[in-house]
Amino acid sequence: MINLFWEFFKIGLFTIGGGAAMIPQIQHVATVEKKWLSDEEMLDCIAVGQSLPGVIAINIATYVGYRKRGIAGALAATFGVVLPAFVSILILVAVLDAIGDNKFVAGAFMGIKAAVCGLLIVASIKLLIQMCSGRSGKPVGKGRVVFTVCMALASLLAVGFFGVTVILVILAGIVIGIAYYRIETMKNSQEVDT
Repeated sequence: MINLFWEFFKIGLFTIGGGAAMIPQIQHVATVEKKWLSDEEMLDCIAVGQSLPGVIAINIATYVGYRKRGIAGALAATFGVVLPAFVSILILVAVLDAIGDNKFVAGAFMGIKAAVCGLLIVASIKLLIQMCSGRSGKPVGKGRVVFTVCMALASLLAVGFFGVTVILVILAGIVIGIAYYRIETMKNSQEVDT
């Protein structure tokens, strides 16, 4: 349990850019370094974390902690990932008024946003490559990879270009994902029967 707390504390302490920026680091620790989850389980974890209310990094930390050590593990991981931000915010609020209008601070935040976008793209590509190659388990079928990429692109288009709210995209993703899973399950059971 201390290991869970410590790993998530380090992630929370050294990852700048919010919950989404923590995803690549959490993915690396959970699947590569500690092998707490397989790549496929990590994809499920990210999907669940994204679809629940709240910060995705906290949701993922709670999920990983629970999978590893139950409720106590969930609490340890959640507290570990939240504590650095909580302490940082307390300190930052005390000095924010003095530096809020500084052009160098605004420039730094703009650079951080760009870096976070890059980290998310790299994490997505790594997960997709690991998913295709099956490095930590059986490879995911080509159809599932195509489905995942198409859903990601459709979500990007819906939100970014057509102004669809994220809530509708998530709900549509849930419905389409369930339908896809059922169709794939029926296909697989028919192939086994023949």
